[in-house]
Amino acid sequence: MAAFFGVSPLVIGLTVVAFGTSSPELAVSIGAAWSGSADLAVGNVVGSNIFNVLLILGLSAAIIPLAVAQQLVRIDVPLMIGASVLLLLLSIDGMLGRGDGVLLLGGGLGYVVLNLRLARRESKAVALEYTKAFPPPAKTVGTQAAVDAANIAGGLAMLYFGSEWLVHGAVVLARAWGVSELIIGLTIVSAGTSMPEVATSVMAAIRGERDIAVGNVIGSNIFNILYVLGISGIVAPKGVPVSLQALEADMPIMIAVAFACFPVFFRGVIGRWEGAVFLAYYVAYVGYLVLHATGHDLLPVFKE
Repeated sequence: MAAFFGVSPLVIGLTVVAFGTSSPELAVSIGAAWSGSADLAVGNVVGSNIFNVLLILGLSAAIIPLAVAQQLVRIDVPLMIGASVLLLLLSIDGMLGRGDGVLLLGGGLGYVVLNLRLARRESKAVALEYTKAFPPPAKTVGTQAAVDAANIAGGLAMLYFGSEWLVHGAVVLARAWGVSELIIGLTIVSAGTSMPEVATSVMAAIRGERDIAVGNVIGSNIFNILYVLGISGIVAPKGVPVSLQALEADMPIMIAVAFACFPVFFRGVIGRWEGAVFLAYYVAYVGYLVLHATGHDLLPVFKE
């Protein structure tokens, strides 16, 4: 639809696709926050951001070494780190209220404006890569716009019901297994809502569109914090409570993962061995969550 109305492929990739791949996180977190399952709302975003960098980038880089645009190193990664730190600071009091949500959402709007301005300066090579990935439609698309509009409407309806079912199922599982909703949000829910990022980045890597594979992940992480938790904080009747475990463990891990991107990205390439290290770290993180949820005797040893 954006291409039909004349939006450039580069801007589509930086904004529309980032919004689209983050829409499951948005629907699930808003639904969880509205229904009082705050740990799911927070765990979904924090878990998705960790999943995106460690598993999706790790898997994509294992397929083919990924090129990293200098804009990501200079602008987007620092913004991802800044948004992650801001989220932690706003959550220190144990609550994301409406004021916090407005601040995060304002940052998200500013990020879109910044992307639109930077898109005008991108090199022809990057613009061509996005044109190949998101080509403009043919001229004879009279009925295609109506079909696309119907697809959007149907997709939004399915997204709404799917998020309702996912939140309900996650709560039931957490109670049945005797683990916290935060753990479920950090693992099952975050992996489920990150499937669009998996598809976009892995397929981009396979097709050789390596800027898109990396940019999609970083952009999605920024959107998750600023838009998903920003809107969740605004719509939640009493704000979004943030658990002590999220403050002491999971958010610091998310920040550490964001910082880890700097030295890896600085060389301009994410190699296969670095992708393997990312994947190993994700396995270790999930292992920690499982040990913590079960109260296993190996947890102290694992932390060391």
